[in-house]
Amino acid sequence: MNYDAWFQCSEGCGETYPLTEIIYRCRNCDGLLEVQHDMDVLKQRSAADWKTLFEHRYMHTQYPYGSGVWGKKELVCPNIDDNKIISMYEGGTNLFWAERFGEQLGLHDLWIKQCGNSHTGSFKDLGMTVLVSMVRQIIAESGNIRAVMCASTGDTSASLAAYASAAGIPAIILLPKAKVTREQLIQPIANGALTLSLETDFDGCMEIVQKLADRKDFYLANSINSLRIEGQKTISMEIVQQFDWEVPDWIIIPGGNLGNVSALGLGFLMMHELGIIDKLPRIACAQAERANPLYRSYQTGFTEFSAITAQATQATAIQIGNPVSVHRAIRTLKRFDGIVDQATEVELSDAAARADRTGLFNCPHTGVALAVLIKMVERKQIQPDDRVIVISTATGLKFPDFKVAYHNVAPGEPAPRYLNAPIELEADYEGVLKQIGTHLDA
Repeated sequence: MNYDAWFQCSEGCGETYPLTEIIYRCRNCDGLLEVQHDMDVLKQRSAADWKTLFEHRYMHTQYPYGSGVWGKKELVCPNIDDNKIISMYEGGTNLFWAERFGEQLGLHDLWIKQCGNSHTGSFKDLGMTVLVSMVRQIIAESGNIRAVMCASTGDTSASLAAYASAAGIPAIILLPKAKVTREQLIQPIANGALTLSLETDFDGCMEIVQKLADRKDFYLANSINSLRIEGQKTISMEIVQQFDWEVPDWIIIPGGNLGNVSALGLGFLMMHELGIIDKLPRIACAQAERANPLYRSYQTGFTEFSAITAQATQATAIQIGNPVSVHRAIRTLKRFDGIVDQATEVELSDAAARADRTGLFNCPHTGVALAVLIKMVERKQIQPDDRVIVISTATGLKFPDFKVAYHNVAPGEPAPRYLNAPIELEADYEGVLKQIGTHLDA
């Protein structure tokens, strides 16, 4: 079939643009664009046939359809030629049954979607494969793009640099100086990207990169570009597929620039319209208390929104005070009867450490979502038999300083709740045995 997709103004003014056009906002009203699909054509295939097709492709080796993103190509970006796709087998990430952690909270059906089990260690790969592939298509047709670029708090830059490097396209990265981890910083450096460390925060980097995007020879790769959202929406599709096409009751997702919230909703809405699922989940967006503009808006019933200056938080990837996708996220949360909550620095670090003790290894942003989960259970918003998915956005291996600092308390400082510091002993059998006994008998 002749599947098609295009950019369309998300504010309802009706303006449309081809996906190969270098454009990020509507020329008519300045609203953000979103990718619109020809749903009438997509509906000509039955829901059962879509499921069969996706099951046949999932995690298989036929390039590029074994990818968790490109296995749903018709629903993501049908306009890209297969030979222009840059894929690193993204998606297909583990849906971890958090049995022990769930038992501690009184939940029987708690799962962690481990999006950090990806090539560059975060969910950003899902969107970047689509964006960089489209850039290859545009270059093949017009040859006008000299480089792809982004502002980043770490994970977006890692993903863009890797995919651009694989495609042979120059990448330009703008990072806030001393606000990303060493592990995140080295990723774009290793992949050959021009990495600019600026004396500002993420919002300051974003302001500059959007000005650079006025030049048509630089292609913007932040989530203001809805091609990213198209790839990220496959998180929803993959979760449902992994549950044999059953829809969970709740999904809890960390929110910073908020493209992930709208992407999550888009995936579910598309499946619902195609008849693949028959209901929608509820969505909870989790923000760090020190970077919580959406939470503040939620407190007003979303009647008001004001950008803030985000304060320093351990959850650096969501340390954003002026999220570009805020209006899309608000529409999504209203459609999904969603909520927004926040976590303090102590709450997010304790939640991450507590869950780590049940076999996980959480990044601080997942800690924010886990802290909100705990609050929702305590408020009885989540019931014991609800199926709950927490989106883990990145691997904890990117944030060793966060993990080490929690378990390395200076003398005289209060010990965190789940402290597990190493114990230094002489190399003496009896002393070691005694310490083991003390630990096991505690």
